[in-house]
Amino acid sequence: MLVVFAGIYLAALHTPPLLDDADASHAEAAAHMAETGDLVTLKENGIRYLEKPPLPYWIVAGLYKVVGENSYATHLPNALAVLACAWLAWLWCRKAWGDRAGLYAGIGTLTAIGPFFFTRFYIPEALLSFLLLLALYCFLSGLESRRSGYFYISWTALAFATLTKGLIAPVFFLAAAIPFLMLSGQWRRWRNLKPFTGPLLFLAIAAPWHILAGMRNPDQGHPVGNIPTLGNVHGFWYFYFLNEHVFRFLGTRYPHDYNRLPLSAYWLQHLVWLFPWSLFFPAALLIAWRTRHEWLQHFRKDGGQTVDFYLDNSIREDVASYVFRLKFRTRSAWLLGLFAGFTLLFFSLSTNQEYYTWPAWVPMIMLTVGMLAGIEEAGEARRTDLSSAARSEMRLHRAPGSGWVMGAHVVFTVVGVMVAAALGWGLWQSRDLPFVSDIGALLAHRAIGDYTLSMSHLFDLTGPSFAALRLPALLAAGAFLVGPAAGLILRLTRRNVAATLSVALTSAVFLIAAHIAFARFEPMLSSKQLATVILEKGSPQDEFVILGDQSDASSVVFYTHRFLGKPAMLVMERCSPHGNGSTLLWGSCYPDAPDIFLSHQQLAEQWGHGPRKWLFAQDTHRQAAMQLLQGQLVPVETIADKTLWTDRPLP
Repeated sequence: MLVVFAGIYLAALHTPPLLDDADASHAEAAAHMAETGDLVTLKENGIRYLEKPPLPYWIVAGLYKVVGENSYATHLPNALAVLACAWLAWLWCRKAWGDRAGLYAGIGTLTAIGPFFFTRFYIPEALLSFLLLLALYCFLSGLESRRSGYFYISWTALAFATLTKGLIAPVFFLAAAIPFLMLSGQWRRWRNLKPFTGPLLFLAIAAPWHILAGMRNPDQGHPVGNIPTLGNVHGFWYFYFLNEHVFRFLGTRYPHDYNRLPLSAYWLQHLVWLFPWSLFFPAALLIAWRTRHEWLQHFRKDGGQTVDFYLDNSIREDVASYVFRLKFRTRSAWLLGLFAGFTLLFFSLSTNQEYYTWPAWVPMIMLTVGMLAGIEEAGEARRTDLSSAARSEMRLHRAPGSGWVMGAHVVFTVVGVMVAAALGWGLWQSRDLPFVSDIGALLAHRAIGDYTLSMSHLFDLTGPSFAALRLPALLAAGAFLVGPAAGLILRLTRRNVAATLSVALTSAVFLIAAHIAFARFEPMLSSKQLATVILEKGSPQDEFVILGDQSDASSVVFYTHRFLGKPAMLVMERCSPHGNGSTLLWGSCYPDAPDIFLSHQQLAEQWGHGPRKWLFAQDTHRQAAMQLLQGQLVPVETIADKTLWTDRPLP
């Protein structure tokens, strides 16, 4: 597991540089903390950024103080959070389903597509997922062992999860824990949950930052133009608790800058994010359905055991230990299922992004591989001369399922051949095309989801752009051609563990290839090259101007903010009547906020006067810039879909 983690995650931390939009914007907030020591109020581009809790930024700010402000330090916490999820999945599944399931759960977490893709940029979902999983594990372990320490760890993890992503952490936890207690009959043991000292511990950890943030960012009497939604500018508590939690869920957040996926796409995308382990969903669901009566029987507090059950297992040396393991297994399945189910349902009703359901992915993998390991072990038990006691160990896995597992591997092989054929065709078609380092210049601009969806740029690939992806395409084609077929042969020869691990290794090679391809998109996704130009040819007295929102060129802002020592200027409509505007709108309304917004007329009046100005614009604003400053633009560099100009010739 550590070798796979190093090959997939650690090796990918240095490239590409920080990306525009959320990646560099969040990194900038962490850099502000590291440079000023202000651990309460986040700031981006000199403006208050009140949307997010602080824990992920505290961690990255601490790393910045140690290893410097770079992409490695920014993305390391995400990678370590995935490793922590894999470790906890291994620990939990090993205790509930056995050693084989533990191995599958750990390796499955590390090789699933979704966790990998959505740790390529700086978002808190991986850390949130680990903390919630830890809270759930300690909650269940405390109930089973009756040790109070587990409950205190659970409350602590829940508090840190709240400091990671906000109120959805306790909401998701309680939405799983309360039904679990009611259905299992363990609500009668509510005193064991530390219902008084536990919440006090939770508040002692989670409340101080919220209180301080509210005190340092109070309501303001400074009106915001003619925006009736804001009135006289509510402070942190209104903005954070209502606007960012309640109104975001209802889709009425201001400004409105989030999409809601179509329901069909929302549900089907999980087959992609959990691939290749989603191939085994049908087998797991079949076994869960056919053994539902056993799961219900062993779920209750008393275990629902009859005299016959104990007679059947009287040959065991320790029937009590067996019953304990059986209960822990069934209760794990219920708790993980309730948590994953509520998370998926919640975001199906709310505004959402592809990665919002991250916390449900590891529980879904755990449930799937737990069933998969049981199917394999049950089949092997029937083929060997085991004692009646050992056969009874497989009681819950006697339902047919091996055929579905074999079918999943056949599907994987067919998909592998199809993917290898498609990549091979692309390689053949691009065999005579030159390698172009700036892949962004060769992409179509189809604007799927108006680029507000994180995976939108995948739809911009064209034939010529494939020439820049030859190496990763060759690696991926080889993995999908050989891996699934070899795994199918292993499955047919009943070498189950090797067959399942071949799925993981195939995915691991694919993810390595995917990261190489991802790094080739650097000119499209990051503007660091333009930041380098400013650092090499500019001076600290210069001004950086963005025609558009700060997020359009956030990587330039991050890499130049120390050099320029001042916020970037934004040439844009501060907000529209429909609520669309800058992500920095709220923070810019505070009286002490720097005046970073320029109108087109102000830009035209200031252009060519005072300090040198560098103007950045994406293709969507390029024509507007050329019309506004016709004849006064000095081109400096163009990469992918963005251009950098200055207002006077460079020396």
